[in-house]
Amino acid sequence: MREKIVLAYSGGLDTSIIIPWLKENYAYDVIAMVGDVGQGDDIEAVVDKAYKTGACNVVVEDLREEFLAEYVFPALKAGAVYEHKYLLGTSLARPVIAKHQVEVALHEGASAVAHGCTGKGNDQVRFELAYQALAPELKVIAPWREWTLKSREDCLDYAEQHGIPVAASREKIHSRDRNLWHISHEGGELEDTANAPLPGTWQMTNSPQQAPDREEQVT
Repeated sequence: MREKIVLAYSGGLDTSIIIPWLKENYAYDVIAMVGDVGQGDDIEAVVDKAYKTGACNVVVEDLREEFLAEYVFPALKAGAVYEHKYLLGTSLARPVIAKHQVEVALHEGASAVAHGCTGKGNDQVRFELAYQALAPELKVIAPWREWTLKSREDCLDYAEQHGIPVAASREKIHSRDRNLWHISHEGGELEDTANAPLPGTWQMTNSPQQAPDREEQVT
């Protein structure tokens, strides 16, 4: 009987290619855990995509109420702001996703967990500290620290070679993280801080140049 691994799955470029990569390189049965933190995705479409790319099972966890009540509101009360600007939207969401990912792994009898965080940021630490605190016996696989893919362009090539449909393209290369609390962007022109965001980057707001000239009163 094949061992099981639970992947924190979003349906984005990285986690979409991780499912077949795990099957190729570890021979795991891959269970995709989708944490709904208010990212606004079509969850049914995300689930369907996970199955089509090789997941043996998909578990959807509605984390919105817990995320707000136990993570966002306490941070708001504490005035938690990083470097006077960042409201820690991604940072706050990772622990609740990891917590439920571990619960799914234990319930499903999985021996390992995986995430799609890159090897250069803090997200990998947020996930893996939660794993170690809650279930240190689980093996942790972080593909970005193992595979030969070095960029999002490499990931696009892998997706094309394996027939994996992804929304990203070489023209729309951004990686976004969205939840009830925020949206963040990285990749493409944003990798150089001297560059302004391209017009298509804006998702929840407008650029100042496109914003109304007068204020709007909200009641």
